[in-house]
Amino acid sequence: MDEKANTPSIRFAGFADAWEQRKVKDVSNILGGNAWKSSDYQKDGEFLVVTIANVTGDVQIKTDTGNRINCSEPGIYRLSKDDILISLTGNVGRASKVPDIHAVLNQRVAKLIPTSTIDRDFLFQSVHNTLFENAMVEAGQGAAQKNISNSDVVNYKIGIPNKKEQQQVARFFSNIDSLITLHQHKHDKLVNLKKSMLEKMFPQHGADVPEIRFAGFTDAWEQRKFGTLYAKSSEKNDGRIGVDRNITVATMQFKPDVKVSTDDYLKTYYTFNIGDIAFEGHQSKEFRFGRFVANDIENGIVSHIFAVFRPIVEYDLRFWKYAINNERLMQAVLSRSTKASTMMHDLVVVDFLNEEFLVPAIDEQKAIGDFLTKLDHLIALHQRKLIKLQNIKKSCLEKMFV
Repeated sequence: MDEKANTPSIRFAGFADAWEQRKVKDVSNILGGNAWKSSDYQKDGEFLVVTIANVTGDVQIKTDTGNRINCSEPGIYRLSKDDILISLTGNVGRASKVPDIHAVLNQRVAKLIPTSTIDRDFLFQSVHNTLFENAMVEAGQGAAQKNISNSDVVNYKIGIPNKKEQQQVARFFSNIDSLITLHQHKHDKLVNLKKSMLEKMFPQHGADVPEIRFAGFTDAWEQRKFGTLYAKSSEKNDGRIGVDRNITVATMQFKPDVKVSTDDYLKTYYTFNIGDIAFEGHQSKEFRFGRFVANDIENGIVSHIFAVFRPIVEYDLRFWKYAINNERLMQAVLSRSTKASTMMHDLVVVDFLNEEFLVPAIDEQKAIGDFLTKLDHLIALHQRKLIKLQNIKKSCLEKMFV
């Protein structure tokens, strides 16, 4: 056996022995779930029935979805804190741990029970990675939906050092997982806060003032026709703006690799300046009749397939960025001012400009826009930290495991 091949490239000081290649079944036992009866499900049941929908591959299982039961004797299917679960159907090979909740194991989910020869957290990290997932996908059977068996899981080989090094490695990754979970919770909390604020900082249900306002603002919002706020812009590119300034409306980013037949073709593009809004007609789950997107990056150009509108009154771009893209506020407007075509909706410009919208004074626009922009910056900050930690973990898993 090649000793070097069984030694990770990064190790903690004081460890030099080669790791031993063992099958999962050599260091743990596996338990399949129970086929609970749907007639046993109760809305306020004590136990969460953990299915493959709960085992997402995150460090901990999802606990906010699923059926619940009352069960006086859950027996071997009762789950405990830090139990290791693996999905056997669908997204096969995904591993997650159980938090401190009352739960029972459902069928098509397997539970790994470590023996005394392996540290529980080390075993979890050995299967909580893309190498294990990929191996299970490869072993999976079925076209529409993959399925693996308990034997696929337990015959997977992992590298195992002595118990002391296992604990050191497991502790290191548990700390990274805690940081990932912390930033995930912060990120999710901010996303939910933003969703709530987008509802409560704009008037709803026939009101002319929002539920939540900043101090000092008491006036009712004014009902204005879009035609008094925006004018349809037909300003074409005069040829001086190159393809490097082409903006993709869907993501509001410059996309210079767009294919155009000739430089003259770019003269058919509309100018798209800071503060302009463009209508993007694709129907989606989030936007039933298409949506408007505000240009908050830089001046550029967009394809002539988009309807572009330019503000004609004093406005706060940050406010309108969120207002014009708010499905709750805009769905009724767009339902009346668009017509369906193949795979998308076309905007009827005259109808849109005659639609009305509640608008606050400019100072209140600025206050709302500033708040939501700062909230987005915080969300992005935690998202970047989350991605960075996930990349660190991925790299360390490759270098600290055999």
